[in-house]
This record gives sequence, structure tokens and C-alpha cells, in this order.
Amino acid sequence: MKIPLSCRLYGILDLGYVKPAEAAAMAARLLAGRVGIVQLRAKNCGDDVICSVADEVLPLCREAGVPLILNDHPYLVGKTGADGVHVGQDDMPVAEVRKIVGPDAIVGLSTHSLLQALASEDSAPDYIGFGPLFATPTKPDYQAIGLEDIAEVHRRVTHPIFCIGGIKRENLPQVVAAGARRAVIVSGILQAADPAAYCRDCLAILS
Repeated sequence: MKIPLSCRLYGILDLGYVKPAEAAAMAARLLAGRVGIVQLRAKNCGDDVICSVADEVLPLCREAGVPLILNDHPYLVGKTGADGVHVGQDDMPVAEVRKIVGPDAIVGLSTHSLLQALASEDSAPDYIGFGPLFATPTKPDYQAIGLEDIAEVHRRVTHPIFCIGGIKRENLPQVVAAGARRAVIVSGILQAADPAAYCRDCLAILS
């Protein structure tokens, strides 16, 4: 499975915001809101928790035709049946990840500057995350990079680009106006009173 070019909104099922026992219910809300990708992010969780949550979420993603991506843990992709993995700049190189997950799996890469985004052309991930655009509690150690390079990244990088970091429904129009075509939203969705409606609102802005 590869990322459809029509995919605009990337939802992250972050177990820092959602309890493992509630993860499947939240995933169903994201999918009802028509997110194009679901990532399972489980920092500081053991492999057993990741596999257990993935076992519950994967059938929902399959039914919706939406890829399930694991944050880190490429060695768990085969075990869980997930569609791919997302890695960071300090993780295993994309080429090494592909040896583990196989040629048909999706591999995403985080980038935190224009230079890193341009360098990703050589490693050829299936998509990149670009950010954090704004300060975000999800990545407190990363400095916000702002909006000024968004248009340049889209002009020079050939694979899909998902802007990320502190993006919410309220500032999404700004991000789109700066040239973004796709976005990742975490806390805004997960903490919304109606996550599905929140997703649909964001999709309307991205469209």
C-alpha cells in the first residue's frame, strides 16, 4: 500500500494523549473524519502495548482503506501487519529501514529544516514530515521553524510533504496560505469534543 496523492490529513493516535484501552475508539473517530493516514505513536510503551493496540486499530484502518503507520519500531511492522513506519533524523536510515520492512511498506521521515527536507530526496522516503512549524508540546525539544520555507520545500521536494508541529484548526488557514497541501494534526484532533467533525473541518480547509 502506498500513500494516495489525494491524502491531505494525517492523524496521529498518540498514546501520550489517548489511553491504550481507548485507542481503537479514537481511531474510529479519526477514520470517520476521513483522515488519510493513521499513525500509532507510543513513546515509552513496550512492544506488547504497541502490538495490542495495533491489533485493534488495524482492522478499522483496513476497512476504511487507510494505511496504519507505526512511529519508530520498524521491526514491529511485520509482526503487527502495519502498512509502514515513520522514522526520525536520529533513527535508522531510510535504506536500512526498507531492508527490515520490505519494498512494499510505507516509510516516512521527519525533517526539521529546508536542508533536511532537500536531503531527503537522496534517501527517497515515501513522504516527509516538515516541521515543527509552531511550538508544540508533542516535540518540546525542537525549535519551531515557522512558515517561510513551506513554499520552497513544495517547489523542490518531489515526494509528498506533510507539514507538522503545533498545527490546529485555528492556524491551519495560515499554513495553507503559506503553501502547504497536507498537514499532520495531533492534540487538536485528540482533544477535540468531536474529533471526527474536527477532522472534517480541517479537511475542508486543506481542500
